[in-house]
Amino acid sequence: MTTFRISEAATLLGVSPDTVRRWIDAGRLAARRDDNGHRTVEGADLAAFARSQVETGGGSGRSSARNRLRGIVTEVIKDSVMAQVEIAAGPYRVVSLMSRQAADELGLAAGVVAVAVIKSTNVVVEIADPARAVGQ
Repeated sequence: MTTFRISEAATLLGVSPDTVRRWIDAGRLAARRDDNGHRTVEGADLAAFARSQVETGGGSGRSSARNRLRGIVTEVIKDSVMAQVEIAAGPYRVVSLMSRQAADELGLAAGVVAVAVIKSTNVVVEIADPARAVGQ
């Protein structure tokens, strides 16, 4: 079974190692001690915790899209017809192309908080660390 050190769990959850330690101490996230006395989190427990932390509310409207990344607009490049909008959502960079009219109506500009809603029929999944892949 895959296990993660506190620092690895923190990176995957997008929080500090101290936050993960507080969650463990509060009983919100299960952990155990390895042979060296270091706390580790089982992969299945980390996945369940991550799922429980995901916001299910998506604003006032209803949508079938489930992939939502909240972030800050870092750049908007407009021409007479189109706009390119870049959003920093945690460690991720999301770039969207839309009509200039849509960008203007939404008031998109650097510094505005926005949500990138991603709906795709083609999603590529990669293994970040093939050596840690389960079942190999």
